[in-house]
Amino acid sequence: MPHRILVIDDENSMCEFMKIMLGKEGYEVDAEQSGQRAIERVSEKPYDMIIADLMMPEMSGLQVLDQIRESQPDMPFLVMTAFASVETAIEALKKGASDYITKPFKVDEIKLTIQKTLENTELRKENLELKALLTSENAFDRIIGEDKHIHKVKAMAAEVAATDATVLVRGESGTGKDLLASAIHQHSPRREKPFVTVNCGALPETLLESELFGHTKGSFTGAIRDHAGLLRAAEGGTLFLDEIGETTQAIQVKLLRVLEDKKVTPIGSTIGVPVDVRLITATNADLEQLVQSGKFRADLYYRLNVIQISVPPLRDRVDDIDILADHFIIRSCRKTDSPPKKISDDARRLLRGYQWPGNVRELQNVIERAVVLSKSSTLDIGDFPEKLSAEPVVTPATEDQAETPTLESIEKAYIYWVLNQTDWQKARAAQILGIDNSTLYRKINKYNLGKGDGEKQNG
Repeated sequence: MPHRILVIDDENSMCEFMKIMLGKEGYEVDAEQSGQRAIERVSEKPYDMIIADLMMPEMSGLQVLDQIRESQPDMPFLVMTAFASVETAIEALKKGASDYITKPFKVDEIKLTIQKTLENTELRKENLELKALLTSENAFDRIIGEDKHIHKVKAMAAEVAATDATVLVRGESGTGKDLLASAIHQHSPRREKPFVTVNCGALPETLLESELFGHTKGSFTGAIRDHAGLLRAAEGGTLFLDEIGETTQAIQVKLLRVLEDKKVTPIGSTIGVPVDVRLITATNADLEQLVQSGKFRADLYYRLNVIQISVPPLRDRVDDIDILADHFIIRSCRKTDSPPKKISDDARRLLRGYQWPGNVRELQNVIERAVVLSKSSTLDIGDFPEKLSAEPVVTPATEDQAETPTLESIEKAYIYWVLNQTDWQKARAAQILGIDNSTLYRKINKYNLGKGDGEKQNG
């Protein structure tokens, strides 16, 4: 099918010349002497290119360009000018013109310019389509695993991606909730728009509020200019709020208002700005428990929990440990420009026997460390941290306890084991145990736990 070109010039002789000349080249050409009529024609019939004179009495070529760009921003647009100057050319290009032609022009010159512009447009369109196709096809492939649980998660996420529903992703830290959220966005109709990520637990309340909702100049000390905020930065796309359970009541109220009104009100303003954003949130906390304790608003929870996807911990998909380990070894070798490495059977058994409290992220870090430190082409047990082979410390039963340990002794042993697994990172251990930090500290004091207790008990 021939390319359709619309020529706009107030001189009838130029319109007729362009129709004859381009028609001989195989193009389908229409011509208009009025800029306004040309704009109407563009809305009635599809064109592959517009060629417009810059200087016209009723409406200039730049004005035509501005109006057409509003409805068809990717339309190839050439401008013609008899007033050859750098200023007019730059102004046209700044407004989105593809190129410009100076009158009087040579026929071969304009033919070549049109041909190159159309070829570049086709190439750009093909690249965008290919990129969108590859991104869509590969987005969920980046979530590595063959376990039935992870297959179920990916299938559900792919189904949800086509909708505009709000999604709540649940799972322990390190399970890949952010990767899943990104894949949902890449498979959605919003994939050409921004995907903006915010870790709600990494920012203090005042900074998080400003980053999310924006602020006006002078609204607080240090607000030296207006700031649009990340909700507006994600316009047309997706906003991913990680660790949503860490937000304060004040932030939760404003988020609820955005979901209900589709408007965001910057700090220091009373005027809501319309936003079109899909919201995906994630948490490793028990939101239902937070709702019951009054730390999380029930109305916001129900708004966020339209579609819930739970990502399984790595310990529940043991067969994927080998697949993930091989994947991370290959990637780490490429990243560090190291010779290819493999992993011994003993090391595989070691990895499969570990509980992985830090999940996939912890496995990735352990593999990267082993690849960097190992001098051998085969990763063996000695290349991995000692904690991977550590077993839970069980307090020996006393005569009074007979052979059956008490619930208290089991709790003590398990808490001590989790603390060892996390290198005594108490905040991380509390997350795994499902208790808050203050409760963990009380239990550490209650059981008089400390590093080295296991050695004392076993020595």
